[in-house]
Amino acid sequence: MKKIFLFLIVLISGFGLKVYAQQDNYNLNLDQVVKLASQNSLDAFRNKNMYLASYWEFRYYKADKLPSLNLTTTPLDFNHYRKREYNFQTNEEEYVLRDYFNSDLTMQVNQKVGLTGGSFFLSSELGMVKNLSGDQKTSYQATPVSVGYSQSLNGYNALKWQSKIEPIKYEKAKKEFVQSQETLAMKSTAMFFDLVEAQIQLKIAENNQSNADTLYKIGKGRFQVGTVTQDELLNLELNQLNATQSLNQAKLEVERSQSGLNSYLMLDKKTRINCIVPSEIPTLQIMADEALNLALQNNPDILDQEQQMIEQSREVARAKSETGLSTSLYAVYGLNQSADNFDMVYDEPDQSQRFRIGVSIPLVDWGRRKGRLMMAESNREVVNARIRQSRIDFEQNVFQSVMEFNLQAEQVRNAAKADTVAQKGYEVTFQRFLIGKVDVIKLNIARNDRESARRSYINAVKTYWNYYYRLRMLALYDFVRKESITAEYDKIIEN
Repeated sequence: MKKIFLFLIVLISGFGLKVYAQQDNYNLNLDQVVKLASQNSLDAFRNKNMYLASYWEFRYYKADKLPSLNLTTTPLDFNHYRKREYNFQTNEEEYVLRDYFNSDLTMQVNQKVGLTGGSFFLSSELGMVKNLSGDQKTSYQATPVSVGYSQSLNGYNALKWQSKIEPIKYEKAKKEFVQSQETLAMKSTAMFFDLVEAQIQLKIAENNQSNADTLYKIGKGRFQVGTVTQDELLNLELNQLNATQSLNQAKLEVERSQSGLNSYLMLDKKTRINCIVPSEIPTLQIMADEALNLALQNNPDILDQEQQMIEQSREVARAKSETGLSTSLYAVYGLNQSADNFDMVYDEPDQSQRFRIGVSIPLVDWGRRKGRLMMAESNREVVNARIRQSRIDFEQNVFQSVMEFNLQAEQVRNAAKADTVAQKGYEVTFQRFLIGKVDVIKLNIARNDRESARRSYINAVKTYWNYYYRLRMLALYDFVRKESITAEYDKIIEN
């Protein structure tokens, strides 16, 4: 427990937070909760590792384009077996015992060619065979150097399509990481205001119970002198009982909201957070066209749509390449020599060449290849239509979000005024009740109006920040600082 407490002190003090004498009581505002969530929550951990997976996938793609050097060896291959052979001296078939071992070593450099989709290779080989029976002869064979090239000639270049798709995938992964952090901010904002609402409701419940106790005591005194009727006194007593029940329920709701936020922020269950409600909101009006342009530039969904269209075109190209004859090319040129002495195996090597063209011609396939092509083209049309619809929905979502956000600022201001008016109205009604100018019914109405106005104000502030973070998530843009939202990707990789 002591270690956990020390960790929290270091973590919280890093945000400049005030630590109370009570070891796990903290004052946190919305920004601080969002920062804690972005660094400490399970969602943040998952977002980071999903980005790292995409990063290493992209690194693999880049490395796969570079030359590769491989060393392959069989240090020892021993064989002891009987083999059927023809004996020319006796003119008979017979089984002969064979004992030998061999060893070989190959070093090869491979390089893929993105322009054509083929592959170059450069290799060097050395092998040895030793006969352990008979004359026990040892033979060596070496290929000092050989150069070769292999290429499919059917028109489909997988490397070309890969070079189009992989950079988009990685750029999308970077933007998805930033977007996931903004989604995390939306979630932590909702949980923050859940706790705010619970804490405010608790304060209201505590105040209501205190007032209900006071009013019930006053009511009993007035009932004795006949200025309060029995039904009014019973109403005051009922208010007192209801206030106690509401207080107990409010305490449970605070515990529930506090536990949820603690769990999300990965804090100790005994930690108590006093939420500081944002007292001001930015003076901000966002232009819909500006937000849409930013969203089209930054949102990973746009890159995902681009990736889908390229992938569908790739599948069509693959299907087309499989409809006709399939050909392949393989060519190699090298130097080769064999000898009974290792010192001579590299002397005056002979030339060796190989050139091969393979052809596969479909004669009867009952329309399978044509069907595969038609299916690929149909799938591409379906995906393109779905993307067009998604683009329309996306743009409408951005416009709707901007409109809601711009209107919400006025809603917050109106709710704040209503909250102030309702609070003053209740105070006036309460004082008038104390001097007998109003009855219990009007007092209850004023109290309900005060509670409703307070909840409406908190809900308006919550909705404002939810709309704001949703716009940030859609456009990946900080509209307050006027800058695009990005991440320190190098630090993520280093850590």
